[in-house]
Amino acid sequence: MKIKLHPLFIALGIASAIFGGLPVFLIYVLTALLHECGHIFCAARLGYSCSKISLTPYGAAATCVTDGISYTDEIKLALSGPAVNAFLMVFVAGLWWFYPVSYAYTDTVFQANAVMLVINLMPAYPLDGGRVARCLMCLILPEKAAKITLRVLSGLLAAALVLVFAFAVRNISFIMFAAFLTCSAFEKDVPLSRINYRADKPRRGKEVKHVLLSESSTFKDALRHINSGKYLIFQFYGDGMLDEITEDELYEMMQKKSIYDKII
Repeated sequence: MKIKLHPLFIALGIASAIFGGLPVFLIYVLTALLHECGHIFCAARLGYSCSKISLTPYGAAATCVTDGISYTDEIKLALSGPAVNAFLMVFVAGLWWFYPVSYAYTDTVFQANAVMLVINLMPAYPLDGGRVARCLMCLILPEKAAKITLRVLSGLLAAALVLVFAFAVRNISFIMFAAFLTCSAFEKDVPLSRINYRADKPRRGKEVKHVLLSESSTFKDALRHINSGKYLIFQFYGDGMLDEITEDELYEMMQKKSIYDKII
């Protein structure tokens, strides 16, 4: 997994070190990385691949290829990051209950996860809450109408942040986040590329593992068993054994079919 650093992110880290805010900066960075790890782990479980994590002044973002993902799986994927933050908040709160003295060392950890959770659950694109809102709206509205509605919500939220900055809290972070939401609202969607699964050539000495699947199994079901340390042979059973394919053959078949299609 590659980690890409935005130049402004590096500049922000240097500024934090100069002005004495490096520990807090590192806690927020680690929190963002754990949030994205939640997305990456969920994507792998659902059968999708992620190539890198980008660290920017606005936070972290995992790049995952999810062409053809269903609304249900996209909601799971979107909520997996905030779920990590919620778990860490509960863990830290429990730590305070049993070891009150730990509060002095972990209050910033709790705060960072709370901020990450609240921000990402906002119904604005491209935040996790916005992705969930888009999926839910697509169930009752045409996809184009859902996208337009979500972009309008993002613009309204950005305007609200500017008003908060102007009349209540003079924190430059509100303006920066409003600018981020505004740019995201008017940014064109990046065309999705098809998932490109490439099977490595079996190495000598690599263990071969047989996986038994039912005749109704989908490619998504098969991908859950993929293990880089083993070479898989899938056997499909109904009343008896119906078919057998190798891991390479599975990858080849997936280039022409959806991840939700049945294999046989």
